[in-house]
Order: sequence, then structure tokens, then C-alpha cells
Amino acid sequence: MNDSAPPLTLRDLAGIGVERLKGVGDKKLASLHEVGVHHVLDLLTTYPRRWVDRTNECRVSDLVPGQEALVLVAVRSVSKRMGRNRRSIVEAVVGDGSGRFHLVFFNQPWREKQFREGLQVALFGKPEVYRGGLQMTNPIVDLIGDRTGKIVPIYPQSEKASLSTWEIAGWVEDALRKCEPRSIADPLPADVVRRLGMVTRHEALKSIHLPETYTEKEVARRRLAFDELLRVQTVLVMRKRALEREAKGIRHQVQGELVGRLRSALPYELTGAQQRAIGEIEADLAGPHPMHRLLQGDVGAGKTLVAVSAMLTAVQGGHQGALMAPTEVLAEQHAAGVRRLLEGVTVPDPGNLFGDRPLRVELLTNRVSGADRRDVLAGLADGTVDIAIGTHALIQEGVQFHSLGMVVVDEQHRFGVEQRAALRAKGDGDFVPDVLVMTATPIPRTAAMTVYGDLDVSVLDELPPGRTPIVTKWANGPLMEQGAWATVREQVAQGRQAYVVCPLIEESEKLEVASAQETFERLVHDDLEGLRLALLHGRMPSSEKESVMDAFRRGDIDVLVATTVIEVGVDVPNATVMVILDADRFGIAQLHQLRGRVGRGAHESTCWLVTQEVEDHNPRVQALVDSTDGFALAEVDLELRGEGTLMNTAQKGRSDLKLASLRRDRELVELAREVAFELVDPDPLLDDHPLLLDELRLLFTDDDEAFLFKN
Repeated sequence: MNDSAPPLTLRDLAGIGVERLKGVGDKKLASLHEVGVHHVLDLLTTYPRRWVDRTNECRVSDLVPGQEALVLVAVRSVSKRMGRNRRSIVEAVVGDGSGRFHLVFFNQPWREKQFREGLQVALFGKPEVYRGGLQMTNPIVDLIGDRTGKIVPIYPQSEKASLSTWEIAGWVEDALRKCEPRSIADPLPADVVRRLGMVTRHEALKSIHLPETYTEKEVARRRLAFDELLRVQTVLVMRKRALEREAKGIRHQVQGELVGRLRSALPYELTGAQQRAIGEIEADLAGPHPMHRLLQGDVGAGKTLVAVSAMLTAVQGGHQGALMAPTEVLAEQHAAGVRRLLEGVTVPDPGNLFGDRPLRVELLTNRVSGADRRDVLAGLADGTVDIAIGTHALIQEGVQFHSLGMVVVDEQHRFGVEQRAALRAKGDGDFVPDVLVMTATPIPRTAAMTVYGDLDVSVLDELPPGRTPIVTKWANGPLMEQGAWATVREQVAQGRQAYVVCPLIEESEKLEVASAQETFERLVHDDLEGLRLALLHGRMPSSEKESVMDAFRRGDIDVLVATTVIEVGVDVPNATVMVILDADRFGIAQLHQLRGRVGRGAHESTCWLVTQEVEDHNPRVQALVDSTDGFALAEVDLELRGEGTLMNTAQKGRSDLKLASLRRDRELVELAREVAFELVDPDPLLDDHPLLLDELRLLFTDDDEAFLFKN
């Protein structure tokens, strides 16, 4: 390589095939391709899954029976025999200067060839006492070859593709050696690297693979994780700023009297969180750019009121508001709730004899038909409808708004991007309506910054007065379950109602319905005999679901037995008990959503989580018993599950996060976001940062970009 050539960029590394490395022949090349390693960049970002410090850990004399441990040993001898029922048994003796012990492998005949005498291996397993000595059964084996460093990297290896960690380590070393003369380019300006106290990209890549000390490895990991997060944040921030630049928003009148009339008509004070969110939204609405904001609030935190206030801000300036919900049931509920909130609120109208006109709120779903539908459509087109509430029917062909100024989208995750774009397109030609996305799924801050990074976030973290907190109890096993049914009977006797949620069966809706039917029969004839029960499940025709829900709202049904179809948006203030069966089958977020269906009135409410009897505690169920704070629970959820499932399908677009963890690296997420704004604001197209721009183009496919920009 030419020493005077410029440093190697990631694109350069992605252009060098791994077949150019020492010892990669056709067979190994095929194996590398099988695990997704095609070029040097893939190889250098295949990070070790752990590191072994051979200077001060893992000696045989330190092993404790029953405690998992990692040891570095040499193979002394190996033998194979056939056990009963023709199962192969491979046994080996291994040791180091401090002692020796036995290994046994069942059903892994190939181990006999793998373990040749004198071979250095790292073993991870649980030693047990056997015939007076120590023995490990089927431990995890890493062949480390003749690596001499003090700290040995252990790579994810594939038995299937027959790649061992020491082969990968050898190729990584060869690749790093070949990069040395030109070094690896750094996309971050040197002053930013210094200010953040980080090492350069070149140093980081070298130290994560070949660290001299653990500290050096940690410093390297921090820099590389930061780079991953910075790439995601830069894309999001560029997108956000581009939207603000290119889209003209409506400068709404924030000082109008309509919002004031709503406030004075309320029988209660707003919470501090509601006032703060309304303030943030009004500041956006008054500005020249279209608002693009996420309103996060726990179940019952009063999001609807904040959304209505935002829509009224549009109405008082002569525009229209629209609220879009994922289902007809939810749209109808929103319509009823919004009409209740706006009862008696009138719109100042100078052309009107009385100086005021009634505020017109209309519902538009596919159920609204005939003359009613024509009437609503005409009102949207001529501007006499102030607020439209509906499903995706609002964005169908043939729906024209006079001047759509403010759009509220409920429950973002059930909503496609195309739909939001279509709603935007309903705006008034030159202007893009302001958008507020509401979600009742509390998302940890760091995740919100990454998943919804191009939205500004407002959070409602206080419950309005008059809400009684829900008491959550855990029924561990059939004996305690009786307590749950006693609570149901007692509450029904006092004129209240209850929900019973049937077990979640992921594999099949058919099984779920069958199990719900079975639960229903059991309750009718046994635990809740004599009460009025009804069943609700996902396979019922929607007209039937509706009539069951209406009967429950009217109070003609005492207990609604349902599958998770009630997860979103059922509001019956008289329901004060919920019993969730096989609660351990649900995730924390889902249990919290379900629980939020009770405790919506002034009466004290209880949620029973029923599980099969377990000896030890269940951290998920325990978390719900301990806390009703959705945000605290979202953080616990992230701790327990890791972030893999947090973004569900989103992970595909985030394959870039190999080292960074939204859980461990909270401060890095915030730091990356700050730096992204710092780089993008003075330089919106990254003209002055060509290396960073090139990395974004290289690492984010069009699909990823579309995913990142799905908002």
C-alpha cells in the first residue's frame, strides 16, 4: 500500500474482499460468507463477544463447584467410547500449572478430533464434583490457538460454518496490520473527539480487538458505540431539519379565546404536565414550521384534553382539526369523549347574529353512510365541520378538507407512514398541517430518541386529580386465584363491573378463541356462577363485538370475558376489577395497557395477575405489583428484555447497533443527539463532513432510510 495515500474510509474497507487475507482459501471464504462476512469492514465490525484476561483469571485452582467459570487450559489427553443406547461419550483431561480436571461431552463425537493434545482452549461451564475430582459436562469451548496476548478476544464462532475464534482473531490481526500504514479515517472532527474525551476511530478499532488492558477495551467500545448512535441520530436530525426547511407550516393564533373557553368550561384544574405539554405544543403551532411532535402519556394521563386543546388552536384561526384512530370502536369513543369535553363551547363568529356559533364535531368511519356521510363530507369541504374524528376513512379518496390545520394521530404503532403522509396531503395546498402523534405506550427516553428521533417529545407523567390509583395483586397458583374471583363477586354485588382477560396464545388465534371459550364456560358454571357474563374475542363479527361492548357499557353485563381485543381504548368507568389469566404470558407493556382499562372512575380498582404456581418470584409480574408508573415500567422492561424486542421489526433497520445498547448507553444516546444537532445545524447537507455523509450512505440502505424516516 502507498504510505502517502489518504486514510482508509469505511467504504474503502467495504471494497476489500476477505479473500485477500492470509489463510482465507475457498473453504474458509465460503464459511465466512455463510456468517455474513464478505469484506474487511464486515470482519472488523465482527466484535469479540468477550475477552479473557489470562494474567489474572481462570486458573484451575480457582474453580468452585457449582459456580460457572471461564478457564484457560491445555488439553492433556482425550478418549471416546460408546455409552448405553449408542450415544457417543468423549472424555478429556485438561489443565494448567495450578491443577487439572475432567471434561465429558455427550453426543458430540467430533470433539475427539477437535481436542488434540497440547491444544490451548478457553472453557466456560459449571464444574461439579464427580468421583472425588472436578468435572465439566458439555462446556462451551473456544479454541484460542497460540494467541500470546495478555487479553484474548473470543469471537462469536460458528460450529456449522466451522470457524473458530482463533481463526477469526488471526484474520482480524492481519487486516489491522494491513490498515496500519494508511490508518483508518475518522469522520468526527478532531476537536469534537478531544472534547468528548474519546479515542480516534483507528485506535478504537485496534483496541477493541487487541486490547492491552480491560480499560483500553472499554474506552474503545465507548467510541465505537458512540459512532453507531451518532449515525442513527444524524440521519434523524437531518430528516427533521429538512422537513422544517421544506415544509411551510401555518402560523396559528395561539392567543385566541377558544382555548380559554375550553379551560373555563373544565370542572377541574389541568395537571402541571398537561400545562407544560400544551405550552410546548402552542410554541410549535405559533412557529413557521409544521409541528412534528410525539405526546407520550400513560393510560389516563389526560392526553385527549391536550390533543383537543391543540385542535381548538387551529379552529380559532379558521382552520380544521382531525383526530385519527386505528379502529372504529376507538374513533367512536374519541368522538363521544371529545363531544363531552366540548359541551357548551362555542366559536366566536363575527358573521353570526349572536356573535357565536356552535362548535361542530363530526365522526367519519366506514360505518357512517348514506345521507349522514354526504352531510359530513360537505361540511369538511366547506369548512363548517371544525373537528373531524375518524379512522383511515378520513384520508380516503373523496374526502376534502376546507383547511386542515392540525392532525392528531392516536396510537402511532398501529399506523402506517403512508397514512400519515396521506393525511398531510389533505392540507391546504401550500401548507403542511401540524401533526401530533399520541401514544399510551410509555417508551424509555433513550429509545424514544432513537425510534422517534425526528419528532419532538412531550411527556405527561402525572395523573389528573380524581383518578384512584389501581391496586395490583399477584395470585400465585390456584389457591390464591380464589381471592381474585372473590373480589369480582364482591364488586359486582356493589353494582360494579369486571373484566377477565384470557391467556395470550401467540401461536394461533384459533387456539386463543378456543381457550377463551373454555374459560368462559368454566366461569359461568363454576367460579362466577349466577353473574351475567359475556364473551368477546377477535374472531367475532364486528357488529357482534359492538353489541357486546354496548351492553357492557350500559351495565347489562357484569363480567366481560375477553381476549386482548380490549387492550386499546375501552372506557367503562364502572369497571373496577380486572383479572388477567396466565399473566406471565404477557409482556410488561401489554399488562400495563390492559390494567389501564380499570381505575377510570372514582372507585378504587384492583387488577389481579393470575399465574401458575411458581416457587421463585417473577420479575415482570412483580414489577407491575410494585409500580403503576408506565415510564418506570418501560425502563424495567428494557432492563429485563434488552432492546431487541423494543423496536420490534425496527431492529432490521438498526442492524447498525452492534455495540451500542439503548439500555446501557443512555448517556451516549443523548450525547450523540447533541453532537448530531451540532454538526447538522450549521451544515444541513453535511457538505463539510463528507466522511460522515459517506458512512450514512454506505450503511443505511434506502429501506433503512425509509424506516428511519417512517415518520
